[in-house]
Amino acid sequence: MKPAAALLVALVALAALAAAPRRPNIVFIFSDDHAWHAISAYGSKVNVTPHLDRLAVGGARLENAFVTNSICTPSRATLLTGQYSHVNGVPVFNPFDGSRDHVAKRLQAGGYHTGIVGKWHLGSDPTGFDRWIVLPGQGAYRNPTFLVPGGTLSINGHCTEITTDLGIEFLRTRPRDKPFFLMLHHKAPHRNWQPDEANRRRFANADPPRPDTLFDDYATRPTALPENKQTIAGDLTRRDLKLEPPPDLVAKQRQRWLDDVPEEVDVDGTVLTGRALVQWKYRRFMQDYLACVQGVDDGVGRVLDWLDAENLANDTVVIYTTDNGWFMGDLGLYDKRFMYEPGMRVPLLVRGPGVRPGSVPEQVVANIDLAPTILDLAGLPIPDSMQGRSFAPILRGEQPTDWPKAVYYRYYHDPGHHDTRAHYGVRTATHKLIHYWRKDAWELYDLVKDPTEQHNLLFDEAEATSPAVAKLFAELRAEIERLQKHYGDDGRYADPTTWPKGSVDGPVTGKPSLGAKTVSEAIAAAGGG
Repeated sequence: MKPAAALLVALVALAALAAAPRRPNIVFIFSDDHAWHAISAYGSKVNVTPHLDRLAVGGARLENAFVTNSICTPSRATLLTGQYSHVNGVPVFNPFDGSRDHVAKRLQAGGYHTGIVGKWHLGSDPTGFDRWIVLPGQGAYRNPTFLVPGGTLSINGHCTEITTDLGIEFLRTRPRDKPFFLMLHHKAPHRNWQPDEANRRRFANADPPRPDTLFDDYATRPTALPENKQTIAGDLTRRDLKLEPPPDLVAKQRQRWLDDVPEEVDVDGTVLTGRALVQWKYRRFMQDYLACVQGVDDGVGRVLDWLDAENLANDTVVIYTTDNGWFMGDLGLYDKRFMYEPGMRVPLLVRGPGVRPGSVPEQVVANIDLAPTILDLAGLPIPDSMQGRSFAPILRGEQPTDWPKAVYYRYYHDPGHHDTRAHYGVRTATHKLIHYWRKDAWELYDLVKDPTEQHNLLFDEAEATSPAVAKLFAELRAEIERLQKHYGDDGRYADPTTWPKGSVDGPVTGKPSLGAKTVSEAIAAAGGG
């Protein structure tokens, strides 16, 4: 080739490269059990989260974001794969098959420097990440142990602060010739709610307002709620409530005492029982829960400040969400699992290039949509294997006319840890239909008139057979059948004997200990594929 021709080719190539849109960096911040109504941008009545609010003001606050199986490990598998539990093979707390295709592998193959720090809880070593350092199982709040490609190591300090430190160190030591994708996954505010000391003191005397349904009697909903074991009144243990055991108890006696549910508590010389005790339990649980949330918010602020200081904020998409919803005394409950609004609904905040600032999209989105959206924002193709759909157009302010109007939900882990009955259902903009399939019982709610889901329209036979309710029931049953067909849910894993074997929890074996490390040493040990 002649020099002039070669120069022309080079100039054309450089022009094409310059004209190509710059691919954004992506920081995905994930918490565990963060109630959407414990964020002030969502109208929280119990706390203020200034740094999460920064994301809402500078980006999009999605008003109707939901999960498809409200439990930790299945939600994490759905996040990676963009698939329902019956497709990705993780319906309960069984290990994820790391050979499966997922979003991080796609980004890594597409030229991104990929990493994950913090809670993984998928029972297998991470794949698709250039660097990874993750908690084993649930992990510990204090002086946590982490898994890295070469073994295990420990870091002194509080897990929320350490996870943020690890994320920032990953960003600081990244290669500068690639865009980055970081999954920064917090353990907090998961049970048993051990906040950092500063936030513990901050909320030590907090008295958050109680939800109207704290003393829910479950009238019209006799199928599953009366049997559940995740109530504020009857299931928070002395360990949860941070009660101090008598000093004369030996080890096993001490553990039994901590694991028992108190029927009375002496508070400043007053013995509380009955309704007063439930109110105190709610307050005590919320003090620690909200303090853990505040630690997460602090960490988000540190990441945003770092991006600002490094002049990366305008080139970086920051996404914040959580693995499932959470009951803060709503319906008298804590925990998640149920398809009722606090368990199914999650916060979802997105800020960065391609996101309309200050927007509040009202379209229904689900966690199957996260992986496709991340790929779309990165300018990468979305594989047909992903069942979700990119909501990137919605983030830009577009209004797709064919956007789904409902989300399908299915929970399997029955009886599980809290005797939560297995169920599936559909949630539209205005109504919800739940089927407890092992009991063949249905519940139907008008979410406009009854947002706290107190009145099951199918409980009273006269109401259930009225023309309006009967018509609505038939329409939503048909919608469930349509969605089950659309997503290929043929009832796989409905029978617990068919659940995949193995557990994501339990002791770590076969990995050498690398000892105690600093954050920088830990990130240096996180290299691998």
